[in-house]
Amino acid sequence: LLYKDRIIRSPEDGYRLLKEFLGEVDREYFVVVCLDTKNQPTAINTCHIGSLNAAIVHPREVLKPAILSNAASILVGHNHPSGDPEPSEEDIHVTKRLAEAGKVIGIDLLDHIVMGEDSFVSLKEKGHF
Repeated sequence: LLYKDRIIRSPEDGYRLLKEFLGEVDREYFVVVCLDTKNQPTAINTCHIGSLNAAIVHPREVLKPAILSNAASILVGHNHPSGDPEPSEEDIHVTKRLAEAGKVIGIDLLDHIVMGEDSFVSLKEKGHF
């Protein structure tokens, strides 16, 4: 519960939390932040560790920790080791699948943050879901 009382109010809040959690990693990490009804993190899990330029992400693996921690919503994020946070077509596709799967089981996808070297992109702000 290290991250308790760190309410996620904006994509910037999500980016700061994910950057702190991931630090400097050399490959792609896909992380899910489980949030309570007040958007406070209750758990942070690394769902996938990919290669230098890819990670295979399945909704069941992302939503499992959310279900187990009774999350009201989730924030997901991953880094691009290239340093360019521009989302790929696969990033957009995965985000839409996660949003749909979350709706079915009642866990909202708050945002998907793609992290670059010193910047990020919010897929929610870009209107991808």
